Amino acid sequence: MNFIKKLLVLTLLWCASVNVLLASGLPITPYPNNVVLGSGNLNLKSSISLKLQSATFAEEADLFREQVKRFSSFKVKPTKKSNAVISLTEKVGLGEEAYQLVINESGIKVSASTKVGMFNGLQSLLQLLIASENNQLTCCEIEDAPRYPWRGLMLDESRHFFGEIEVKLLIDMMAIHKLNKFHWHLTDSKGWRLEIKQYPKLTTVGATGNQTDPNAKPRFYTQKQIKEVVAYAAKRHIEVIPEIDMPGHASAAARAYPEINGGGSKSHPDFTFHPGKELTFEFLTNVLKEVATLFPSKLIHIGGDEVHFGNHQWKTFPEVKALMKKNNWKSLVDVEHYFLNRMADTLKVMNKTVLGWDEVIGAGLNKNNTAVMWWRHDKKQLLANALKKGYTTIMCPRIPLYFDFVQHDSHTDGRRWGGFASIDKVYAFPNKEMTGDIDADNKLIKGIQANIWTEVIHTNARMEFMTFPRIAALAEAGWTKDQNKNWDEFNARLPQLLQFYQAENIAVFDPLNPNSKPEIKGPAKK
Repeated sequence: MNFIKKLLVLTLLWCASVNVLLASGLPITPYPNNVVLGSGNLNLKSSISLKLQSATFAEEADLFREQVKRFSSFKVKPTKKSNAVISLTEKVGLGEEAYQLVINESGIKVSASTKVGMFNGLQSLLQLLIASENNQLTCCEIEDAPRYPWRGLMLDESRHFFGEIEVKLLIDMMAIHKLNKFHWHLTDSKGWRLEIKQYPKLTTVGATGNQTDPNAKPRFYTQKQIKEVVAYAAKRHIEVIPEIDMPGHASAAARAYPEINGGGSKSHPDFTFHPGKELTFEFLTNVLKEVATLFPSKLIHIGGDEVHFGNHQWKTFPEVKALMKKNNWKSLVDVEHYFLNRMADTLKVMNKTVLGWDEVIGAGLNKNNTAVMWWRHDKKQLLANALKKGYTTIMCPRIPLYFDFVQHDSHTDGRRWGGFASIDKVYAFPNKEMTGDIDADNKLIKGIQANIWTEVIHTNARMEFMTFPRIAALAEAGWTKDQNKNWDEFNARLPQLLQFYQAENIAVFDPLNPNSKPEIKGPAKK
C-alpha cells in the first residue's frame, strides 16, 4: 500500500472513531460532570422561542440571544406563551455555579439558583445549538457544576499590546468555555499599558516601546476602555483581575518617573522600584487607588516575582542601608519582604486582597488577605509551602500552563524550559506527575490558570495560535472532575471546536496537523 492510500485509510479510520465517540457524548466543552443521554431528538425551527419563568435571569437571557444570533444559524425570540421551546427556571438549592439542562422531544428547560449558574447552563445550550446538525438536539439530562471556582487565563500586554477588540474576542471565547477569571498583566518592564491620571507620563513615556521595538509608539488602555472591558467581562460573569508588577519588573515606570527608580543589573537595567524612599510608596499607593476604582475585583495582583534579577543596587542606597541597619536586616530579601508587606497593608486599607506569584510565600504576608499563584513547576515544595501556611492558592505552573511554550516537539517558535506544553498535558493537569503527593482537591486550592506571556508572541494571530485550542483543554481541566474527563472524547470534539474558532476568524493550531503555521487573520468580524 503506497503512502497516499495509507494516509487515506488512517484518515477514514480516525473520522469513524470521531463519529463513534460523538455518538456517545455531547459536543460541549468543558464536558459536563453528570450527563444522561436520551433516545430521541428535539427538532428545532430556525426561530426558537424562549420564556423567562423568573425575571432574575433577564440579563442572561438577553446575552444568550445575542450569542445565538452571532455564533449559530438560529435566532431566539422572547415569548410569554406557555409552549415556549426554551424555558429558564429558578430552582432553589443548586450550587453557586451549578445548573440543570433538560432536553426532550417537547422542549428545553434550563434551571439554576443563581445568575452565574444560569449563564453556565446557557453556554452549554449555546454549544449544542452551534454544533447541531439538521436542526436537531439530542435528548439529554445534564446536572453540572465545576470542579474549581477559579478557571483563569492571563494575558501579558506589557511585552506586546493586542488591543480592546482582541481582548473582547478572548473574553467571548472564555465565556463560552466557562472560564471565569481574566488576569490582565498591564505593567512590566517593556511597557506600562494603563492610564493613571495622576501620573500621565506612565503612558506618554512608560507605554512607549515593546519587546520587539523599544521605539514603538505608546500603546495603552484609557480608563474609559478599561471600564468598557471590565463591564463586557462582567456581563459574561468573568472577573477581571489587574496586575501592577512590583517591586521588580518596573523599568517602564522608572523610565517615566526616574525619582522612584531602584536600579537594576546589567541584564535588567532600571528593574526595580526604590524600596527606601517614601516617595515610592506614595506613588504606588496613588496608582493603586486609581486601579481600585477601575476594577471591582477584590483582588489586585502585585507580582512580587524575580526581584533578584535587578535589586543589586539597593545595597548602595543610603535609604536602604539605613533601613537595614535600623531593623537589623541581613539581606536584600528582607528589604523585598518589607516592600511587599507595606503594599499589602496599603491594599488591605482599600479593602483589596493581595495576589502574588509564589515568591511572596516567604514574605510573611497575612494569609487572610493574600492569595498565591504557584508558577514554578520544578519547585513543587512551593505549592506545598503555600498550602501549609494556609494561603489560598491558584495553580499555574509553567509546564503545562504557560501558553508561550511550544505545543509540539517539532515547533521551534516559542519557549522550552525543560519541556513544552502540549495540549494533552494541559488536559491532564492537575495530576500526580505535575503536583507530586499534593492533593489537587485541597480546599485551599481554588483552581487553575493558564498564562499567555508574550515575549515571543508578537502579533494577534500568533497569540491566538498559541492559545487555541489549548484554551479548551484548560477549560475542561478546570471544570470537569478527573473521573469524568476522557482524552479520546475530547479529541473527538476537537475538529468541531477548530471549525468554530476558524469561523470566528481565530488563527488556530491544529494538533492533527502539528506543523501547521498560524493563518493570516482577515478583517475583524463586525
